[in-house]
Amino acid sequence: MGATPSARADRRQRQAAAAAVLLSITLVTLKLAAWAVTGSVSVLSTLLDSFVDVAAAVVTVYSVHHALRPPDPSHRFGHGKAEALGALAQGAFIAGSALFIAIQAIDRLIEPRPLVAPEFGIAIIAVSLVLTLLVVVVQRRAVRLTGSQAIHASSINHMGDVLTNLAVIVTLSVYSWTRIVWIDPAMAACIAAFLLYSVVGISRRALDTLMDRELPAADRARIRDIVCNHPRVQGMHDLRTRRAGATCFIELHLELDGSLTLDAAHDIADEVEQAIAAAFPGAAVLVHQEPAGLDDERLDHRVGSAANH
Repeated sequence: MGATPSARADRRQRQAAAAAVLLSITLVTLKLAAWAVTGSVSVLSTLLDSFVDVAAAVVTVYSVHHALRPPDPSHRFGHGKAEALGALAQGAFIAGSALFIAIQAIDRLIEPRPLVAPEFGIAIIAVSLVLTLLVVVVQRRAVRLTGSQAIHASSINHMGDVLTNLAVIVTLSVYSWTRIVWIDPAMAACIAAFLLYSVVGISRRALDTLMDRELPAADRARIRDIVCNHPRVQGMHDLRTRRAGATCFIELHLELDGSLTLDAAHDIADEVEQAIAAAFPGAAVLVHQEPAGLDDERLDHRVGSAANH
């Protein structure tokens, strides 16, 4: 028999994480050679970024492996938030390298130095660019299939590497034509700023997960439409959603005809859960049934009225 969708998704996550590790190690080797020959601070910036990528990739492998562990008696909701912690760690690594690059760029702006063999640096960075693009493609496919936050953070980081590699190629090319020495540290400073900007997005998404932020309004509206389109559902309230790793958690109170038997109410709830799960693959859906038309004080409004809209 073929692998289940869940098993294929898990395998794709692990493959994407492993590809990031192999890429990072290869790029460190290539860029170390380029920096040793050229002395370029912009090449140094991409080298340091690749060093950080090695650590970040290892964190990604661990966090993805941990997040994919099934629920256990101590973690009944699973381990999905390990991915958010891994994404935060990646953000910290990137921020540290960006600050170091900024310091080196300022030093070179104060005391400019000529570069050696910029053409060699261009060739090495071009190879790095192609390899990075291949891994970005693998990671983007994994994110579309799994929704992995750690892989998404790694993909953003490597997409940033693509842009920085392009910037370094342009910088070295301009230097080889003009011999303007300040252009190299100036580009390194821009790369540092770009890396710090990327940290903001990675950290915001990770904190949203750790703080149990609701799913986007469009997703919540879609859930409400699915529920209310069931012919025997009279309403719903107390919709609560959150995401942990690749898993969405969806809870709601279903308003049904109070004269229904317990079996009939249970069947309707099952149908609603299955419809939601079909629209949100891998989601954990919990539906509570209540008689329609109860007074407000008898309804279990555990969250503010804003969450019902």
